[in-house]
Amino acid sequence: MPAFFVNILILMHIVFSQPVLEAKSKPVIMDFATFQQYLEHENDTVYVINFWATWCAPCVKELPDFEKLNQKFGNRNFKMLLVSLDFRKMYETRLIPFIEENKLSAEVILLHDPDANAWIDKVSPEWSGAIPATLIYKNNFRVFHEGGYTFDELNTIVEPLIP
Repeated sequence: MPAFFVNILILMHIVFSQPVLEAKSKPVIMDFATFQQYLEHENDTVYVINFWATWCAPCVKELPDFEKLNQKFGNRNFKMLLVSLDFRKMYETRLIPFIEENKLSAEVILLHDPDANAWIDKVSPEWSGAIPATLIYKNNFRVFHEGGYTFDELNTIVEPLIP
C-alpha cells in the first residue's frame, strides 16, 4: 500500500507542478457592420487600427513595430486592433497559427466582409484598399496611412496623444 501512495504523490507532483498555460482568445470574426463601431469611438483613448494579412509581406514586416508600440502604451489610454483581411477559410490553418507563432499581444479581428468596395471609403476616403493600411485616431484627430510604418513613425504620432 505505501508504494501505491508514493506513486500517487509523485503523479500529483508532476501534474500540479506544470505551469498553467493561459489560453489566448481567438480572433473574433465579424462583418464590417459589426466592426464599424471601432472606427467611431469618442473618448480619451488613442486607437491604432492596422489592416493587414498573413499573406502580405509588408504587413508581416511591420507587425513587430506595432507590437512594440502596443507594449509601450498598452496599459494607458490606448487600444490597438490588428484587423486581419485574411480569407475566412484561412482562419484555423493560417491566421491562428500565425498569431501564436508570432506571439501577437494586440487584439486581432478577422474582418470577413467580401464586398470591400462597400466599406473601404467608410474607413477612409483616402484608402485605395491596399494593405498594410493604418488608421490612428483620438476624438477629432484622425490620420490614415496606406503603406508601412516603423515604430518611430508610429511613436511620433501616438506619443503626443497619450495623456
